[in-house]
Amino acid sequence: MASLSLSDRLKPWLPLLLVPVLIVLGFFAIGNPSSWLTLTVSGLAMGMMIFVIASGMTLVFGLMDVINFGHGAFISFGAFVGTSVLLALGTMTGVPSLMLNLLAVAAAVLAAMIVTGVMGLAFERVIVRPVYGSHLKQILVTMGGLIVAEQLIYVIWGGHEIVIARPETLKGAITFAGAALEKYRLLAVGVGLVVFLALRAVMRRTKIGLIVRAGVENPEMVQALGYNITRVFIGVFIAGSALAGLGGVMWALYQEIITAHMGNEIMILVFIVVIIGGLGSVEGCFIGALTVGLVQNYAAFLEPKLALISNIALMVAILMWRPMGMVPVIKAK
Repeated sequence: MASLSLSDRLKPWLPLLLVPVLIVLGFFAIGNPSSWLTLTVSGLAMGMMIFVIASGMTLVFGLMDVINFGHGAFISFGAFVGTSVLLALGTMTGVPSLMLNLLAVAAAVLAAMIVTGVMGLAFERVIVRPVYGSHLKQILVTMGGLIVAEQLIYVIWGGHEIVIARPETLKGAITFAGAALEKYRLLAVGVGLVVFLALRAVMRRTKIGLIVRAGVENPEMVQALGYNITRVFIGVFIAGSALAGLGGVMWALYQEIITAHMGNEIMILVFIVVIIGGLGSVEGCFIGALTVGLVQNYAAFLEPKLALISNIALMVAILMWRPMGMVPVIKAK
């Protein structure tokens, strides 16, 4: 048997080098170390939040073959539910106590994930299930579901945007090596990393993860082995919706303002991340989200007009390099 060449052995690992290479290139392009560090942390924080939102969608898209434009509704609902909880716990968020502030954020996140998880269950049963296998119908009905969800937000919370202040200890920034690093963005990096490691552990080291990965490649064989693939589909859809709710809360505190259509706006970035990462791939989604966040922040600093097309240009470049995404999951159809 012929041994693989060095380039062939390195090829699977090249996507992993994309983020560190991009960070190094950003350092030389920006020149100022403190500005580079600030932009890098901001890009990583933005990428982590996009990853949390997109990770659920990439599993739904990859496993269930469902194009769910209604995913943006879960982001918006998560943001509004989380914001309502934080406003109700104003006595905990307004005091300079890190423990109380984190407990308030945790309560908001838990409430948002529960509500969006239940929404995901209802969405799958009522809207998505009748259109399995038809992408055109999926686009139409899930877009309709998104519109209905946005109108429900208007009914429940009104049509005005809501300003949400971060908890007291998460305001401001810390200074490191001459760079101003926002406290909340550092927290966002940590939360995103925990979510990634947890998802990867579940997908790689548990039985349910094995069933999900097998379902991505060959759902018919999983069904033939006696596993109820329909229940797996429902579980993945609920988990993806709950992750969108978590991401909605994080994005709300990141922007400090929420609107009914905020989820619809961020869906462009989510679809870009899912596509360039590879459908069904948690690792690819993670790499893609960090890449999008870094490119967005570097481009906005170096050439603000270029930032308007930076993400589309990034997607085109990566798909020309790897048409199936950076870490593709091949489905045996």
